[in-house]
Amino acid sequence: MLAASAARISPEDPLSGLELGEVPEPNVPEGWTVVEVRAAALNHHDLWSLRGVGLPEERLPMILGCDAAGIAEDGEEVLVHAVIGDSDWRGDETLDPTRTLLSELHPGTLAEKVAIPRHNLVPKPPSLSFEEAACLPTAWLTAYRMLFTRSGLAPGDTVLVQGAGGGVASAAIALGRAGGFRVWATSREERKREFARELGAHEAFEAGARLPDRVDAVIETVGEATWAHSLRAVRPGGRIVVAGATSGMQPPADLPRIFFKQLEVVGSTMGTRAELVRLVSMLEATGLRPRIDRTVPLAEVADGLAAMAAGDVHGKIVVVP
Repeated sequence: MLAASAARISPEDPLSGLELGEVPEPNVPEGWTVVEVRAAALNHHDLWSLRGVGLPEERLPMILGCDAAGIAEDGEEVLVHAVIGDSDWRGDETLDPTRTLLSELHPGTLAEKVAIPRHNLVPKPPSLSFEEAACLPTAWLTAYRMLFTRSGLAPGDTVLVQGAGGGVASAAIALGRAGGFRVWATSREERKREFARELGAHEAFEAGARLPDRVDAVIETVGEATWAHSLRAVRPGGRIVVAGATSGMQPPADLPRIFFKQLEVVGSTMGTRAELVRLVSMLEATGLRPRIDRTVPLAEVADGLAAMAAGDVHGKIVVVP
């Protein structure tokens, strides 16, 4: 089958390690099944993998990709939940110390077929296309958990989403508006601020701008470039929810502000299968749909990854095998 794999690690030139070609069909352990991939979505996780973050050289070559929607062996239309943990783990699977994502230890979804534990399948409703469904399991699920599980927000509260062009950030804007929050967003680029308004942001500001008021929570996925602004933007007793650091992993801590203002800094990673089910239900109930920037065939996945690396994206890039 055709697949896109990380064949080499290059922190400076990640796309140089991408290899497209024929690979063997998936190995299927006991308790697993095979999904025929109809659509997959790209994430920054794919670029981090090509840089060697979370993917050591001894696991190469590794099929990339976390997100997919397709056809299960019984003919059911499904989404793939990408968090793979211990089958004996009970409770929130994101807290399983052995958990990984597809494409870290097990081959990923940028292929014609993917093997997955049966309990990781989530039914796809007919109202969602395969392309729309494929956008949900990573970026949209991460945003859902940040907003509705980890932020402590209530309808009517104000949330600031940093870096409006990113996949998680754009999902958070749309989901936050649909969830009844007042949504503010930031970006360095006017076209991305306009995109944030199209997604539902009530206001969009330049990165680092002084805001009209302090916010109840901040959705932070940018890291070093926006961290100081996030600390200044949140009200006393407010919360900063962190799920990434695309601009760098060494933000200044500013500990005095954190303890004097009694701020909460809360980590958040991916989401559970149950949260993915609730996310799908929310989209069905509201009519909200992921914004798809473009759809590319698997043979042209390098072009999609290059666009994502350059930040030339408004919404998700979907790959169709």
